Amino acid sequence: MTEHSRVKASFEVPHELSDRRLDQAVAELMPEHSRSRLQGWIKGGNLTLNGRQCKPRDKVMMGDRIELDAEPEVQVEWQAQSIELDVVYEDEHLLVINKPAGLVVHPAAGHADGTLVNALLNYAPEVENLPRAGIVHRLDKDTSGIMVVARSLIAHTSLVDQLQTRTMGREYEAVVVGELTGGATVDAPIGRHPRDRKKMAVVSSGKPAVTHYRLVERFAAHTHIRCKLESGRTHQIRVHMAHVRHPLVGDPMYGGRLRLPKGTTDELREVLAAFHRQALHARQLTLEHPETGEILSWEVPLPEDFEHLLAALRKHARELESHEF
Repeated sequence: MTEHSRVKASFEVPHELSDRRLDQAVAELMPEHSRSRLQGWIKGGNLTLNGRQCKPRDKVMMGDRIELDAEPEVQVEWQAQSIELDVVYEDEHLLVINKPAGLVVHPAAGHADGTLVNALLNYAPEVENLPRAGIVHRLDKDTSGIMVVARSLIAHTSLVDQLQTRTMGREYEAVVVGELTGGATVDAPIGRHPRDRKKMAVVSSGKPAVTHYRLVERFAAHTHIRCKLESGRTHQIRVHMAHVRHPLVGDPMYGGRLRLPKGTTDELREVLAAFHRQALHARQLTLEHPETGEILSWEVPLPEDFEHLLAALRKHARELESHEF
């Protein structure tokens, strides 16, 4: 195995992870690796703390140096499948795709195959030698839009670093319930819901999470917004917008019951009732190329169902406005 084919990483422990267990700290610093894999690297001496081999339960302090030098994780149990991918950009290091709503990213219980990983193993077999098949960030099953996948260890290391240092730019579009009067920032920690373990929630013990949003278009009782993330917590936009009482349209987990605005037409009622996913689309991605250092940016258009939703809301708003005069 060559020097360049190993998984390498180096981190300085930030203040928010001080006094945490080593295995807990590295799980947050390197979420692209499974917890069992990280524990194995700690126990095997591949992951060190200040140059020394430690136990998973040992505490870390702010400023401590965590270093990883290990063989890549090979996911031999995942099978390649011929699944069509909408490729936006590709080279030897990167694969940028436009993920459709409904496509699961990783194989898991209930979704053993038919996932993005299965498609990637067919399209770019070399990702088998990378942690989590080159996937460094996720989109929820029913969120559409742009994603980047690493095709080399150089790219994997670089992309993980860009995510950790928040230099990778990600912008989303969403439609929320209610009329917002302006943009704002939601700064609220997110963690596992205290009663429903399948959900996330704003909890005091959660991880720091910041979402910025601005208005794109207002309707009669809904708002089209654009969001930027400073962090990448699970379900972040969905949880934050529900927290400020403007849940995403169609969100089956955080949206509550269907709320119809005053004067809703049969046409709009049908469109809203038929929108069975969260109205969330990853619109734009900006990053530094791992080899050349060039700043690259891509944007993908809204999918058809999202456009149809906006058109129906726009039409309803016009009809209400015409009735006022």
